[in-house]
Amino acid sequence: MFTRYLATVAALALTAGTAAADYTLTILHTNDFHSRFEPISKYDSGCSADSNAEGKCFGGSARLVTAIADARARSNNAILVDGGDQFQGSLFYTYYKGKVAAEMMNKLGYDAMTVGNHEFDDGPEVLRGFMDSVDFPVLMSNADVSAEPHLADVLKKSTVIERGGEKLGLIGLTPEDTPEIASPGPNVSFSDPVAAVQAEVDALTAMGVNKIIVLSHSGYAVDQRVAAETTGVDVIVGGHSNTYLSNVSDRASGPYPTVVNGVQIVQAYAYGKFLGELNVTFDDAGNVTEAVGEPLVMDGTVTEDAGTVARIAELAAPLDEIRNKVIGGAASAIEGNRDVCRVMECAMGNLVADAMLDRVADQGVTIAIANSGGLRASIDAGDVTMGEVLTVLPFQNTLSTFEITGAGLVEALENGVSQVEEVKGRFPQVAGMQFIWDPSVAPGEGRVTEVLVASDDGFVPIDPEATYLVVTNNYVRNGGDGYAMFAGDDKNAYDFGPDLADVTAEYLAANAPYQPYTDGRIAQK
Repeated sequence: MFTRYLATVAALALTAGTAAADYTLTILHTNDFHSRFEPISKYDSGCSADSNAEGKCFGGSARLVTAIADARARSNNAILVDGGDQFQGSLFYTYYKGKVAAEMMNKLGYDAMTVGNHEFDDGPEVLRGFMDSVDFPVLMSNADVSAEPHLADVLKKSTVIERGGEKLGLIGLTPEDTPEIASPGPNVSFSDPVAAVQAEVDALTAMGVNKIIVLSHSGYAVDQRVAAETTGVDVIVGGHSNTYLSNVSDRASGPYPTVVNGVQIVQAYAYGKFLGELNVTFDDAGNVTEAVGEPLVMDGTVTEDAGTVARIAELAAPLDEIRNKVIGGAASAIEGNRDVCRVMECAMGNLVADAMLDRVADQGVTIAIANSGGLRASIDAGDVTMGEVLTVLPFQNTLSTFEITGAGLVEALENGVSQVEEVKGRFPQVAGMQFIWDPSVAPGEGRVTEVLVASDDGFVPIDPEATYLVVTNNYVRNGGDGYAMFAGDDKNAYDFGPDLADVTAEYLAANAPYQPYTDGRIAQK
């Protein structure tokens, strides 16, 4: 009897100790990788083998292999997740679509990812092919895919995985405006992120899951709103806004993690330049008691995995003839950083808009508008290769010409400056036009205060009643990035002009060495 009593006491003590034990989890994360399987420069563009050997390059899948293995070795429980936009951004995607992303993500051992808007760039069919090729769940909670045969019953809103004997609930989130900025097709409808996340949290909680992580490709601002307006979320792993969070850098947009309503929000910039590492401690009730970490820079001090280097070189072989061709030169660096081009006139925007207008000026076109979301990198000084141009302009967009009234153009500019605070890609870069906008005015309420257009007599005020010939890319012409006023069959449009990257490369070649510039064509009041 006494022996049984001691055994019972011991069992109760063990159970009590287990119940009270903290649970620690390392969340390793990436976001907005954009097919940067090879190392990148400080401009997020290609980096030469010589520069890589000198330790001047960042990122690349081979460094991530090493860094992730090291991080897992430091942790008793670790997961690896992605905040979306693995697709698009280099010739690897143009040539292979999602196949290389699937191969590398499987090699790295991801546990889950959310759908980014760029996962829809080539429609649901390519996304489905990617999903069929990966060894982990791909998630999206704020959309109804039941009418889309490629995704119905396959693309889940959330999932549960186990790590270290504990259940972890993972929820996916995608931009609500994905139909405006990608090509999900007519059968996928998107919804508000807050309601979608809360519904999945409630479902997971009902299953007894008390540790919940949202994988959100929605941007830093939306992540903070989701954190503030939901209950039950513990961590949000973000993406989409390419936000750098850090506790040690004065260039960071906020602390790592950013805490809102008790929710730990993290993001790790983009392009594989950092590996996010958040170490979270939960109590037995699933509450976060501690969350510490820092994005780890993938610089030249991180050894590249030799096998991965060899495999990527093999995959790159068909691409090299195209991208290594020198097409011109730049007298100085051409600024294409999204944090600049999505809020103001930038040198890359001027280059691309000027190149577009130059190509079709003999057709009577007088105005060019380029969406800054189509500009994906800067170019450094010196020789410029076709690969660098394709990194800046990876979307295979074509030139589109069309007719629109002056009033329609002003409406377009209003759209372009309507989401500057969120650093959205609809911000317009222009040629043959100048405009002034006032950030103190509410979006859509007359932010654009003056518009001038080029004429034989110099720049003159735009005529709302006049019809203008305009060039843009086919994505914007068909309503992308909110430019619905450009869409429709009533614009006498031609959407099948030359490839924008080719047009830009030819303009660079004709003006080599190209001197980057800004001239005040876009100004704030």
